[in-house]
Parts: sequence; structure tokens; C-alpha cells
Amino acid sequence: MRMIRLICVFFLCSLAIAACKKEAVWMPGTPLPKEKIKIGVMHISDPFSENSGYSYAHQLGIEEMKQSIGLTDSQIIQKVNVFAGDPGAVEEAMRDCIAEGANVIFATSWDYMDTCEKLAREFPQIIFAHAAGNKCNDTNFTNFFARAYHAKYLSGIVAGMKTKTGKIGHVAPWGMENSEVTGNLNAFALGVEKVNPHAKIYVKVTHSWFDPLGESVATRALIAGGCDIINQDVDSPAPQIEAEKAGVWGIGFNTDMRADAPATVLTSVIWRWGAYYSTFIQSIIDGTFTTEPYLGSLKDGIVEIAPLNTNINWEQEIISIFEEERRRIESGTFDVFSGVMETNDGRSIGSAGYNLSEDEIKNGINWYYRNIAVMD
Repeated sequence: MRMIRLICVFFLCSLAIAACKKEAVWMPGTPLPKEKIKIGVMHISDPFSENSGYSYAHQLGIEEMKQSIGLTDSQIIQKVNVFAGDPGAVEEAMRDCIAEGANVIFATSWDYMDTCEKLAREFPQIIFAHAAGNKCNDTNFTNFFARAYHAKYLSGIVAGMKTKTGKIGHVAPWGMENSEVTGNLNAFALGVEKVNPHAKIYVKVTHSWFDPLGESVATRALIAGGCDIINQDVDSPAPQIEAEKAGVWGIGFNTDMRADAPATVLTSVIWRWGAYYSTFIQSIIDGTFTTEPYLGSLKDGIVEIAPLNTNINWEQEIISIFEEERRRIESGTFDVFSGVMETNDGRSIGSAGYNLSEDEIKNGINWYYRNIAVMD
């Protein structure tokens, strides 16, 4: 059945591309009128529910862009629950968008990258923009992301100063094989150590970006092991919901998860994709689009840390240290991955007086910092 569907999609794609060539809808270096824009968006979960933190954050960005640029609903094609672990399903969803007339594809998950690369070669009149990846070309395929590890470091300061047991739980989608995930965790761990050198972070890996049930199970295990704060790098708010049920603190991710656990979420590391999406689409309209990868920062506002929960009493010392470390990061006088860092297996990473390069951070952090332990 899938084979028949793919054949139909291939046929429709061919017709769509033929129409594009006839109308010269987009060619590198040329402007594309606003009314000609049609955007396909790939989501790993349901973006129309606040229970999908990562996809919901992207959807908020798409909606902001749509309003800012002045696009209609008919110019946005949403593909939801596109399972990143099934390359065939990913390709089918993208080809569906192309068959429906999309000339821009936003692919929001790391695992969509190789399909973007493949289809960008096949369809040079279509622009592909991929979140978090490290691949691009010089015509119609780029990647975008932001230094989430800056905000993760700041959230680690909050966790380190709030823990009473000295045990902080972390629900991770992947282990050390994924540099993005591990880099975020190590930055968090460095923030914890800055204010609490005796605290440890205990990790449970779910082996999925989005698995609310698995995330809940992992969170309960961490709490049973004595963790009194739950941090996360997974996509749903399940860890924060479980933390609130158990009466322990939490650090959310992707969106402000106070909406899900208002009594216990201390803060959240959040994405604000709207400014990027708006600038990106405007560059296509203006004819200034390039495939140079984008890497945003706290200063850009693409990644942010939510205000400290006003339902919680905060010691002035936490607020002062938090604000001072933020100022140092934004001014460029401090880099999270700086100097010599010790791993949890006794190795040394980095050099005195030097910072890890962005490439090393993005692609080479396959180690855990010294205060991190994996919970079986």
C-alpha cells in the first residue's frame, strides 16, 4: 500500500515541479513574491497541543512568522507526528508537501536531515531548512539552531542552588552518542557545579525525542532514587508533570512548562523560533536568501530562559548569581565550555585559556562531565 502511495506522490511531485519550472517560482538569487510562498512544516509530534513542548514551540514560531509576514493559512502545510525514526515516512511527508505546492520545507527534527539533503538535490527549486543539523549545500539547503547550552548552564545554577538532597535527575532522549543532547546536559552540569560542587546529576535515557510514557517512567525512577529536581532534554512535559505529582522541583524545556506544572517548575529553557522564521521567509521574498547556517544565542532571543517562577520564594543570592552569569554570557566575557574540563571517566577535555569551538560543541561532545552519572 505504501509503495502505491509513494508512486502517486512521486507522480504528483513531478507535476508540481514541472509547474514550478514553467512559472519560475523560485531560483537561487531571485526574489519570490509573498503570495507565491508555500511552506511545508515537518513535526515529530502534534504541534497544536501544549503537551508537545518542542513541536509546540516551533508551531508558535510558525504562527508568529505567518502573522509578521502576512501569509494565509492556505500557505502553510503542517505534517504532524512524522516519526523521525522512519526515513520512509519522513520522505513521504516531505513529498506530500511538495506535491501540494510547497516551495519551502522546514524540517524541525535532527533525524530529518538526510532526507532534506536527498530531496534538496532532487528538487533545486525548493528551499529546505533543517533544525539542529550540520549539513547544507550552496544553493537550496541550510540548517538553523541556537546555543541552547547557554540557557542550560543558567538553569543548572538554579537547580544547583535549589537541591536539598544533592541529587538532580535528568531525563535524556539519547546518550553520549548525540552531541547536542550531551552538550546541553554538560552545560547544565557546569552550572550546577558553579554553585554546588557536591551535587550530582543522574541520567535516565529514553532513546526517543518524544515518548511521554517512557519519560514518565524515567522520571519516577529518578525520584525514587532520591532526586529532588528533575531536568530534561526530551520533548514532552511528562517529566515536569511527574515531578509535580511527587512534590519535587523541575526545570522545563522547549516551552515555559509552568503551564503544565505551575507549582514546581522553577524555570524552563525555551525556544522562540518566530524571529528566525520571519527573517528567513522575508529573505526569500527579498531575494537575499543564502544557505549560510544560522546559530542564534541568548542575545538574539531565539533561545531564552523563562522568568523564575513567581509562585516560589527565591533567595536573593540565587537571583544575583543567575543574573550575573547571564550578563557574562551575553557580553561575551564568559564561555560555558572554557578551559580544562574533567569527564566522569577521568579524562581531560579542552585547554587552559581556550574555549571549545562551535564545531566541537555541536559535533564533538560525546562525553559526560565529572558530576554526571548514568542511572541503570
